[in-house]
Amino acid sequence: MSRVKPSILAVTPLARTRIFEVEEVHLRFSNGVETRYERLVGSPHGAVLTVALNAAGEVLLIREYAVGLHRYELGLPKGRIEGGESPLAAGVRELREETGFGAHRAELLGELTLAPGYSTQRTFVVLARDLHHAPLPGDEPEPIEVVPWPLERLGELIGLPECSEARTLAALFMTRERLASEGRG
Repeated sequence: MSRVKPSILAVTPLARTRIFEVEEVHLRFSNGVETRYERLVGSPHGAVLTVALNAAGEVLLIREYAVGLHRYELGLPKGRIEGGESPLAAGVRELREETGFGAHRAELLGELTLAPGYSTQRTFVVLARDLHHAPLPGDEPEPIEVVPWPLERLGELIGLPECSEARTLAALFMTRERLASEGRG
């Protein structure tokens, strides 16, 4: 069934902090019903999450503090895409800043959304291969721990309480599927 998207009648900023912005969106649906939604506005260029695969078939996870859960979380290197930067360039830059490794090969695996019912945030997933030592200074308040993890132990990783971020888990499954389609999984 093909649906007609509602018309946006007005967008009103409700709140803005250093990191977050909230908008109210006044909508009219094709059946005439008008309503107001609230949404979190993501970075205008989106974000990137990098799956770095080393020669041993391990992905480079990072352990860093997650203020939302007030704990250390195991996940993939990630960050905001800067203006004028492609998702691939941002993915390799974040990899270098957070793990100290660059990549001779990088490809876009896809795009993820997080709670699209109330957020505009988009995250591009980059697969990085042919890694080499190439550190860049990052903006983290403390050193990040790099944890190489064998991709064949993905089931075990899912069971760890400290690895709960949906984007990380989805990106690892996307990577496993890509490698399987290449005859490597």
